[in-house]
Amino acid sequence: MILTVTLNTALDITYRVRSLRPHASHRVSDVTERPGGKGLNVARVLAALGHEVTATGFAGGGTGRAVREGLADTPGVLDALLPIGGATRRTVAVVDELTGDTTQLNEPGPQITPAEWGAFQEVYGELLAGASAVALCGSLPPGVPVGAYAGLVRTARTAGVPVLLDTSGEPLRRGVAARPDILKPNAEELAELTGSHDPLRAAQDARRRGAHAVVASLGADGLIAHTPEGRWHAAPPARMDGNPTGAGDSAVAGLLSGLVDRLPWPDRLARAAALSAATVRAPAAGEFDRATYEELVERVAVTAEVTAA
Repeated sequence: MILTVTLNTALDITYRVRSLRPHASHRVSDVTERPGGKGLNVARVLAALGHEVTATGFAGGGTGRAVREGLADTPGVLDALLPIGGATRRTVAVVDELTGDTTQLNEPGPQITPAEWGAFQEVYGELLAGASAVALCGSLPPGVPVGAYAGLVRTARTAGVPVLLDTSGEPLRRGVAARPDILKPNAEELAELTGSHDPLRAAQDARRRGAHAVVASLGADGLIAHTPEGRWHAAPPARMDGNPTGAGDSAVAGLLSGLVDRLPWPDRLARAAALSAATVRAPAAGEFDRATYEELVERVAVTAEVTAA
């Protein structure tokens, strides 16, 4: 079983409009709603790949009920979300059909009480006992300590469970020092962590700070990886037009899937890059276009990179 942790779950709402214009009224051509937050997106992609997944985190209020109802309709994902008093947030993606661009609006999330945070830590420790890997994903809701991910990384390492961390800002800075097995930022988050805008050099710096391996998303340019086994760049054969929301989460799913399947790093990266690109072609966040994925996974170019000085 792969465990995903989403402390700041969301109800993802995607609107499609013909053309997005400031200060104008828009007619929405299509609306979709899905359980969201980075870890739930990861869980859905992993389940679609055939893995058994347990999703934990927090859910509350009417939006929380909608998230749990959506998870109940997701084959392969076991709902282990903890109920809370506050209401789960919403995220809104507005897709401009004319340009293909997406505008994202993210609410901050509910206030988590000390009792709710303590209850989560107990459940998390219990769930690790049956996990083959764990992903810690996304932002922290109000009330959760800024060092929360660092503690969760240490708990997973003590349990002998490989742990991937995908977050940003101060939670990322503190979390990397706890020595996660895989750190998965995007290029901007990696630059903020290290101060370097050279992704390969920054990934090397992040490893010095504690991460065992670093895989960074470069948007349309694919992924770079800095690991003890080598350094690689993985890129799809062509740029994908569409909605990029959730593409990084699909890359996380590909990395975890490759880890539990014991694939060599180049094959893990090819899977992650193909899933990320296929997600851009999907109609809603947290999904991927399977035909695009199956076409791309054999065509992703994975090349060795020279070590940064």
